[in-house]
Amino acid sequence: MSLPIIGLNLLSHTMLAVDLAVCGGLPDAQPVIAALGFSTQIVSLLLVAMMGLLIGTVALVSRAYGAGDSERVNHLLVQGTMLTAIVGIVLGVLGALLASPILRALGASPELAELGTSYLRPLMLSTPFAYLALLYAFILRGVGNTRLPFICALVANLVNLALAYALVLGKFGMPMMGVQGAAASTVIAQLVNVGLLVTMLRSGKIANLRLPLRIRRIDRALASELFRVGWPATVESLVVNAGFLTALGLLGRFDEVAVAAHAIGMRVQSLVYVPAFGVSQAAAALVGQALGAGDVDGARRILRATLWVCSSIMFGLMVPILFGARPLLQLFDIGSDMRLETYAVEWMSLLAYGMVPYGIYFAFSAVLSGSGATRTGLRINIASTLLVQIPAALILAVGFDLGPLGVWLSFPIMFVMKVALAYRAYRQGHWAVTGTKVPARA
Repeated sequence: MSLPIIGLNLLSHTMLAVDLAVCGGLPDAQPVIAALGFSTQIVSLLLVAMMGLLIGTVALVSRAYGAGDSERVNHLLVQGTMLTAIVGIVLGVLGALLASPILRALGASPELAELGTSYLRPLMLSTPFAYLALLYAFILRGVGNTRLPFICALVANLVNLALAYALVLGKFGMPMMGVQGAAASTVIAQLVNVGLLVTMLRSGKIANLRLPLRIRRIDRALASELFRVGWPATVESLVVNAGFLTALGLLGRFDEVAVAAHAIGMRVQSLVYVPAFGVSQAAAALVGQALGAGDVDGARRILRATLWVCSSIMFGLMVPILFGARPLLQLFDIGSDMRLETYAVEWMSLLAYGMVPYGIYFAFSAVLSGSGATRTGLRINIASTLLVQIPAALILAVGFDLGPLGVWLSFPIMFVMKVALAYRAYRQGHWAVTGTKVPARA
């Protein structure tokens, strides 16, 4: 079940990584990479508003599916579609209008803000389609169908790769559009992805799932239930992004080359963390199904297996990152910029040291997410990010005058704190409540 999720997560991060890598072939690529670093962080920030809906939906879908309630599963599919479209339209318009001010507020120079805005605005306007693709992938995961989202995303990524190469660099007779070409290729690929998913959900070929296109009235009771389950996940994502944005803001004030290095490191991180994260997401769906069927011991067995798999995967990937950071940088075509290379290697090495602790955290978070205990996850992230990572970044970078190194050191410190808090929450056992509904105290 995990393998297609791993592939899907790799592909979802690959789109932005392809944009970054192809733009590395442009003349004077360093400011372009820095601008994309700022822009992709904003894309992640605006995804925060969807996380609550996604986490809430998959928690309710997996429990309903585990209990054999296909009518509720389809009701969640329809209601989730309408709520996601509303959220996506609102956020897309706001993001497009405020793209430049947000970039400047993060510390981007006028030049970088202009470059970033030309990339960010088209992506913001396509937000509803990107969010719907995410929703359908999560719902399909909740019912155990992980292959279909992977296949659709694979087709979309091939489209993105071909178009990005052609439109960014002006190949195959296409105009050389630079950053705007990267945005155009990503938007078209997102449209392809959601189009394929909707077609399959409309076809009736997926057991117990059928998506009508007729607009329905919003089920306020269900929306309230989704909000109750999902709002902690939304705030949790906001807290996590606050840590990343603080890091980005500090780096922008120290050295814009460090921002470019940070962007490269984050793309590498997003790719190498994907296998363990995919296992965690599959485990979360299985935990929800087990609790929906009243099997708490089964949920605990899922955790033990997930701990072993996630920690093994992360250890196996840590070694090549530590010893192969420089060869990996060649994928981003950074040329002979030694400062950028030095910063990027430093950042990637620190991320590697934190991989095993984060793999362990992925396992525990699967139990909390799958059980619907989203408030517990929120408390963990408030403590580890707002009380540990952000203060540590400020103290190390400014107080001890370590600059970018101090900012990056705060991340492995945060990872260790997350593991300790997640283990404590698991041992307390408040998550182990069975039934089709998520308990209020979660």
